[in-house]
Amino acid sequence: MADTISAENEGDDLQSQMEEVEALSSIYGDEWCVIDEASRIFCIKISNDMEETKLTACLQIILPPDYPSVAPPIYQINAAWLRGSERVRLANSLEDLYVEHAGESILYMWVEKIREFLLEKAQDSETVERSKTANVTAEEDVDDQDVPDFTRLTLSAEEAQRFLEHTIDEEAPPIKHGGCITDRRSTFQPHLAPVLTPRQVKAALERLYDNKKIASATHNIYAYRIYYEEKNSFLQDCEDDGETAAGGRLLHLLQILDVRNVLVVVSRWYGGILLGPDRFKHINNCARSILVQEGYTASSDDAKSAGKGKRPKSKKTK
Repeated sequence: MADTISAENEGDDLQSQMEEVEALSSIYGDEWCVIDEASRIFCIKISNDMEETKLTACLQIILPPDYPSVAPPIYQINAAWLRGSERVRLANSLEDLYVEHAGESILYMWVEKIREFLLEKAQDSETVERSKTANVTAEEDVDDQDVPDFTRLTLSAEEAQRFLEHTIDEEAPPIKHGGCITDRRSTFQPHLAPVLTPRQVKAALERLYDNKKIASATHNIYAYRIYYEEKNSFLQDCEDDGETAAGGRLLHLLQILDVRNVLVVVSRWYGGILLGPDRFKHINNCARSILVQEGYTASSDDAKSAGKGKRPKSKKTK
């Protein structure tokens, strides 16, 4: 019996790893590198993308068979400038993140934590350099301290969206459409709607299916996440629409990106040629492109600088 449970856990972990790697590949593109698929060894080049003080680091990762349920990733950070107390501080911050999110997929958070560390390091270096070369009076220093930081007043994409939602009819959220990806005669197109309630999800899906072209798609895969602040919890769900496991993978992408109050639908028109695992890559790439387009998450360049439907009909998986 124990062996059976262990085998089931290993299967779940492998599935989680595959979905996480697919999502990271979609997010980071060429910067994400598969070193040895069989041994689950990967690496990613991370930079702060500051022209004046550019710092880079390479994170090499080995995923144990029991990650993420039990074991953390085995990792090594390669950076010539990273030494002594700074290396210890960065390692401690990664370990703290793992402890805080034990049992969860952690790689995206690690990559962005390292990027944040690089940015802070570069800014500290610039501050030291300015203090060495600046020739200002004490009076000018005082004046500078009185200048307000207007960047703190900028609304995040999520806050702006919440503000705009007050003018939107709950039963008819607006729907945005993204660009198409075509591969071997199969076409993928993403759609997005801001949602705050399950009723809005239902209304958005119904509006989409009123479009004859979208309704005729071989699959309409979707996932949504709604955040309830008073309960500090999410209402989320997904639908494969016959494309086995595609809905779960799409929801996993939304979770990794931590997007909130949004419904993403990816329509696929099957062209008669099997795509294998590439179909999941196209679904994730479509979803991420429209999330970036509508301001729910940073583009890959910005990230370097600085989460059941109307149509239950079962269809054959391509």
